[in-house]
Amino acid sequence: MNKSYVLRAGRFTAAQKRAYACGEKFIVPFCDAHINPGEIFGVTKPITVEVGFGAGLATAIIAEATPGKNYLGVEVHRPGIGRLLWEIEKRNLSNIRIIEHDAVEVIEKMIADMSLEAIHIFFPDPWPKKRHNKRRLVQRPFTETLAGKLVSGGYLYMVTDWEDYANYALAELEATATLRNAYGGFAEPQPWRPQTRFEQKGIAKNHAIWELFFVRE
Repeated sequence: MNKSYVLRAGRFTAAQKRAYACGEKFIVPFCDAHINPGEIFGVTKPITVEVGFGAGLATAIIAEATPGKNYLGVEVHRPGIGRLLWEIEKRNLSNIRIIEHDAVEVIEKMIADMSLEAIHIFFPDPWPKKRHNKRRLVQRPFTETLAGKLVSGGYLYMVTDWEDYANYALAELEATATLRNAYGGFAEPQPWRPQTRFEQKGIAKNHAIWELFFVRE
């Protein structure tokens, strides 16, 4: 099966390594069974899944601002996981858990239908070469799987700085029967979403940012 990600080299700092080594209670092992939210978080609250959280700073800021919600981050890049674990420790957060595994398998096998309040996909790999487009995360039929994991009124929020992927994802999401475009086109920036470091670098290079916000009917 083609992966929707590629592992990239990155510096794994001493602080990130220490946080990773000590962060076992925040990491949920991958398994071929639905998770029990009350069991993994210790308390049942609305759940948001974030796919590919990168360095995790935006994830930590959002979770800190909304303690009444739980956040499940899915990432394969170990330095990023270590960085988020460091943020969890620094901010004393209890409402984040992490799964270190391929997001497609996590969504398909570990997340029950109609169990999520939201899905965040911020700056996914655009797979820009046409022969690699099939590896893009946001495309049918996987968008139908994602929609099925949302409760009624739940939302999927995607952000990218790659215009071709933005147009591609917009068409795929609009063709997903159970999703409704909340803006009729590209979305306005959500004021509660902090800029990622990746995004800040892109803006400094005059990259446009494209946002998509769809709601489960």
